[in-house]
Parts: sequence; structure tokens; C-alpha cells
Amino acid sequence: MIDKHLAELTVAAVKELFQTEVASANIQIQKTVKDFEGDLTVVIFPFVKIARKSPEQCGEIIGQYLQANSNFITGFNVVKGFLNVVIDEQYYLDFLNENKNINNFGYHAAIAEKPFVVEYSSPNTNKPLHLGHIRNNLLGWSVSEILKANGHPVKKVNLVNDRGIHICKSMVAWMRYGNGETPENSGLKGDHLVGKYYVEFDKAYKQEIKDLVSKNIPQEQAEKEAPILLEAQEMLRKWEQNDADVRALWEKMNNWVYAGFDVTYKRLGVDFDKIYYESNTYLLGKSMVLDGLQKGILNQRPDTSVWADLREDGLDEKLLLRADGTSVYMTQDLGTAKLRYEDFEAQKMMYIVGNEQNYHFDVLKIILKKLNYPFADTIEHVSYGMVELPEGKMKSREGTVVDADDLIQEMVNTARQKTEELGKIDNFESEEAQKLYETLALGALKYFILKVDPTKNMLFNPHESIDFNGNTGPFIQYTHARIRSLLNKSDIETEVLNTKMQAISMNEKEKSVLKLLHDFPQIVRQAGDLYSPALIANYIFELAKEFNSFYQDTPVLREENEELRKFRLALCAFTGQVLKSGLHLLGISAPEKM
Repeated sequence: MIDKHLAELTVAAVKELFQTEVASANIQIQKTVKDFEGDLTVVIFPFVKIARKSPEQCGEIIGQYLQANSNFITGFNVVKGFLNVVIDEQYYLDFLNENKNINNFGYHAAIAEKPFVVEYSSPNTNKPLHLGHIRNNLLGWSVSEILKANGHPVKKVNLVNDRGIHICKSMVAWMRYGNGETPENSGLKGDHLVGKYYVEFDKAYKQEIKDLVSKNIPQEQAEKEAPILLEAQEMLRKWEQNDADVRALWEKMNNWVYAGFDVTYKRLGVDFDKIYYESNTYLLGKSMVLDGLQKGILNQRPDTSVWADLREDGLDEKLLLRADGTSVYMTQDLGTAKLRYEDFEAQKMMYIVGNEQNYHFDVLKIILKKLNYPFADTIEHVSYGMVELPEGKMKSREGTVVDADDLIQEMVNTARQKTEELGKIDNFESEEAQKLYETLALGALKYFILKVDPTKNMLFNPHESIDFNGNTGPFIQYTHARIRSLLNKSDIETEVLNTKMQAISMNEKEKSVLKLLHDFPQIVRQAGDLYSPALIANYIFELAKEFNSFYQDTPVLREENEELRKFRLALCAFTGQVLKSGLHLLGISAPEKM
């Protein structure tokens, strides 16, 4: 690519002009600021000292060398310590000819290596998926696809937290208050039904604490001795002892939840190569802990609980087995990591998990290292920020979460309303219109979430996300549909994609679009290195915006010059392909018409 060529040429210039070796990776190249003439800018300041000249003089000497020794640099100018280089239009025309008919342009060749194993979703079976899960699922799926686009083999996995005190709470509440309610006789999705009883548990628990406190029992003691909590704890012990009745109820209620999850996953368009269940991995984790105890790596307290002492590592002591022998999350994560490494021999085991779990993954890696498992260094926590609504944070126990299914449906309803208001479906059949609402709704939802830097907290506003103008999914989808409509009208798309474009004189808007298209492979690479779909999202927005500016001011089908018309149609087709590829990496459909 041109950036690499320019960096290598600058290395040669510095060596010849100043007798100094520099690495091409240390050459700073950036896009030229729009207020100045040029396409790419070389930062000159690092060479001023060795050149023993002013930044302007240094830039002038290097600029002359670059132009004299390159067949793609037609001019330059120096602004203080910045050397702005003008790239020959023929370079960009050659780039268009070489790449305009490549469907996977921007994607990198497959690498024969061990896979990246990406874990995402990781729901609990005591409640339906909510808005926080949506960000998790969308990030996990998109990061996986971006890694694939960079040539890496990827395995997408899900760990379902299907055992523990949380599901026992829903089970106890259902036994107390359920009266045999099922998804079939209630009309509720299974995950919604189980989540309903998780909320019922919390209501009953708070009431029992209140009743105990009214009998002069201290608050802290009441919280530990509330009958419904003791009942849930006893149920967990029975579960670990393989009590037949408890296991049967657990299996029935979990199956309700799995069926509900599958519906939501399908609608979101996410999938997995393998699903792990905590109930199948926690025993392996326990055996690893007991082995570490036997070897003296871990410690047992007088109450028989087992701990890892991490104080020498700057942390604290971490519980791994409770006094009653039951496991904690860390225990099953130890077992899952071992099982997953054995399944895939991963070069990296990536966990897409919120930033509130940063400490958890620090501890996981340290404990695995202490237990002498070599795969500890393959673990990487891809941390992301929380999602909030204008109304504030969500709380599962209080039933104030934003349910994923409800949110998706609200988005579909909003898409329908805005589309009908704009009159964009006058020529659509009913079924076709419904499909478009779903496409726009999910495009809006996914784009709004993925355009934000994953490391940052974000505020989600459903109504802001569905807009046919501005930095939104529907705006980019509409741009793609507009391009498809234009190409269908031209009736020569195949011809222009398979014909070499002749030399023409480009206007600034045409060149600006081509320069952005040229950047796509580099953006894909950066997004893969940083695990950041936001780089893809904001790139395709800039591309769509630049294309619309070009399209508004530049005739395409009405252009009388045949070579120029074909060039512009090729530019349109190439832009449409890149927009579609970028949208795909975000899990967003690119509609053919809107």
C-alpha cells in the first residue's frame, strides 16, 4: 500500500541524505489535513536533530528526494515540521482497477495457525438476556468476524452459567409461588418465565429480612438467616449431591431458558461453534483446586474452605471452594479454561466480558500460573464498558433491566414508524416491508452500540439510533441501497467491474472517495489489532458520508462522457462492496433497496 511505500522511501531518504538508519515502523505518516494540499503527510520533526537544519529546510530536502525517486509522487509542500505529499491520480486509478471486482477486498489471507477462541454471551440461566448482554454478544460476534477478516482462524464459544445459587433462587421461588406455571400455559418465553421468579425471590427475600429485623434480629444476621435464602442454599447443596428431584427441576427450568435464548440469539444474528456449560466444567475446576491444595500451592482454612494467597502478587486472598464444598465462579473458570485449551490448543483464549470483571481475570491468570498450567498466558480479557439508559443503570433483581427481546421489538416498531413517516416503502409488499423494518431495526441497534469504543461506557437511546441521517446504521444502509438502485438502473455493472478504467481527470470528491476506499484494508487490520469494531463502524460512516457528498455534486448516469460515466459507476460499485463488507463485520445486513 502507498503508506508502506512512502515509509520505505523516507527511510532511504534519511539514510542517503543524513547517513542515519531508521526503521520504517518509526516513520510517522498520516493523512494530510484537508486545509492543505496533499494526500499523505510525513512528520519531519524526528529528523531535524540529525539533519541539523530547521524543520522547513529538512522537509524541503526530504520532499525533493521523495519526488525525484518515486513514480507516484507528483508534488509536495512543507508546513513547519510536516511534509505534505501529493500522490499521482494514476496510482489511485490503478488501485481501483486492481481491486474493484474483489468481493472480499480489505480482508487478509488466511493464516495457518492455532485458533483464537473467543468467548462471549456467557448468560446466567436465571434471567433473560438484557441490554448489557446485547453489547456483549454484538462485540463478541463482530470481534470474531474481524479476526477472521485478518486471516486468523476463530472459534466462537459460549459458557452458560447454568448452575449455582442464582438458578436455585429462581427454582425456590417457582416452587413456592409458581403453581405449575410453564411457558406453554403462560404464553411467556422460557427465559422470561424463569426471570420472573428470580425477581419474585428478591421480593420475598427482602420481605423476610424486614420481618426478621422487626423481631429485633440485626440486619446483617437477618440477611444471612432469611428462610428463603437458606432454602436456596440447601437446594444448591442438594444439586451438588445429585439429588434426583432437584436435578429434574433444574433441568426442566434450564431447558425453558435455553429455548428462550435460542430465539433471541437467532434474532440478533449471533452464533457459536461450541457451547460450554458450567455444570459440566465445575468438577474439573474442583479437581484442579484440590490438586493444587495437595501440592501445597493453595491453602485450606480451619472451616475447610480452600483459598489462593495472592498477596505477593499485589492482590488478596481468593476463595476457590466454600466450607460446604461448593464451587465459586473462579472454580469453574479454571476448569473451563483447561477444557477449552485441550479442545482447541488455542493461541489465544479471549473473554469478551465487562470491565467490572477486570479483577476476576487478573486472578484467573495468576492462579493458573501458580498451578503451573502453561496456557495461562493465552488468556486475554477483552474488557468493555457498561451500557446505560437515559433513566440510569439496570438492576436484574429488581426487574428493572431492559429486556433484549423487548428492546429489539421496540426498535422494529420505531423503524416501522419512521420509515412510514418518510414514505420509503410505498412500493413494498407487506412481507417485504416487515423484513425491511427488522433489517433497519437491527442495523440501528448494532451500529449504535458498536460505533462506540468498546472500552468506554455508553448511553443507549433507541430513538436516536434509528435515523436516516447522521452517524447511524440506517444512514449507511440507505447509502448502500442508493448505490444498488443506481447500478441496477445503469444495467452495466458487470461490464464496468470487468473493464479496465482508462486515464481520466478526477475531481476532488472522486479522489476523496477513492482515498477512503484505499484505507479499508488498513482499518480492518487496526480493528483486528485493537479488537475494536468501532474503527470499522466509524470508517464506513465516513465513507458513506463522503460518497453522498460526491453523489450529490457529481452526475453519474447523466454524465455524457462515456469513460467518465463508467469510471464513476465503477467507483459507486466499489464503494457499495466496501460498505457491504464493513456492515457485515458489524453483523449488519446491507439492503438492496429501501
